[in-house]
Amino acid sequence: MTHTLVQDEILALFTSLVEGMRDRSPAQVVARYADDAVTCTLAPPLRNTGLDARDPDALAGWMAGFDGPITIEHRDLSVDVSGDLAFVHGLQLLAAVPVGYPEGFSMWTRITVGLRRRAGRWLITHEHQSVPFYMDGSFLAATDLEP
Repeated sequence: MTHTLVQDEILALFTSLVEGMRDRSPAQVVARYADDAVTCTLAPPLRNTGLDARDPDALAGWMAGFDGPITIEHRDLSVDVSGDLAFVHGLQLLAAVPVGYPEGFSMWTRITVGLRRRAGRWLITHEHQSVPFYMDGSFLAATDLEP
């Protein structure tokens, strides 16, 4: 398989994740994570491992905290592949309306993802999302930044 085809396969995984969020399909989202995945998402705790990192019920509970669509958009994804390992980094937009709020929010975050090809299928083994914060002493999350 050529390098470009492998990159396309990996980018298709990200498209599936976006669609799963849009369609509110926790099963579709978590199906792309390995059994031993480690995730460091925006929501507490500091990290999730194994089943906690790919629990469809927990994701469904998180999704239930929003009205309307949950939109994810990726930008500037860089894909590097070496054998059965891949590394992806870029920017991710999250936009949604929390339940009970009149308006929604959107914010850009940074994302880094490690993947392994297992049984011919690319799976996320590590995901790290982060928001920069202002270093002016306020330590407020810099959710107003845009690419």
